[in-house]
Amino acid sequence: MYQSEEQWRQVDAYMAQKLIGDDPLLEATLRRNSEAGLPAHDVAINQGKLLNLFAQMCGARMVLEIGTLGGYSTIWLARALPEGGKVITLEYSEKHAAIAQQNIEAAGVADKVEIIIGAAADSLPQLQDRAPFDLIFIDADKPNNPVYLEWALKLARKGTVIIGDNVVRNGAVTDPQSEDTNVIGVRRFIDMIEAESRLDATALQTVGSKGWDGFTLAVVR
Repeated sequence: MYQSEEQWRQVDAYMAQKLIGDDPLLEATLRRNSEAGLPAHDVAINQGKLLNLFAQMCGARMVLEIGTLGGYSTIWLARALPEGGKVITLEYSEKHAAIAQQNIEAAGVADKVEIIIGAAADSLPQLQDRAPFDLIFIDADKPNNPVYLEWALKLARKGTVIIGDNVVRNGAVTDPQSEDTNVIGVRRFIDMIEAESRLDATALQTVGSKGWDGFTLAVVR
């Protein structure tokens, strides 16, 4: 039976209230992002907590995030890290990076986060001396997802967790004739995962307050 997007949002809200609870600092982050005119592309609260749990489960100390936006997911990741842990997050827009820095400082995790401004494809080669990373979250411009995966593998180690967000694209990912550059980038990204013997991977569809989408989850063998 078809269920409405309103019901998806209601379920998200119910689960978030029951299992996560109110978080004034993160709510303030989302308000600040909205007031600054940033696009509403932040992960949902339950997805943010999922990232946090993934980081905890793999014992991450060094995390690489490709795509900062306003720092909402960055804060979730930073909160999972032990003393001395670090999230290095890459953001193309100076405006977005400035808002993210404010949010990260307000959330009290500035000591665990470093924002690098510029095109991620240019920044990634500069991180080789800081590798390996324990968890890599890819959530930036989808046409460059293949480039990001290529570099993620270079910056990983055996056991590194690599997460790719927004890969379902409202179901458009199954359309080989799509001319949408986002869909094309995601399909190439998934093809690379399929062909990469070093990765053990799956993908999950999600529905909820962010609509119909999904993510890939891979572990480096």
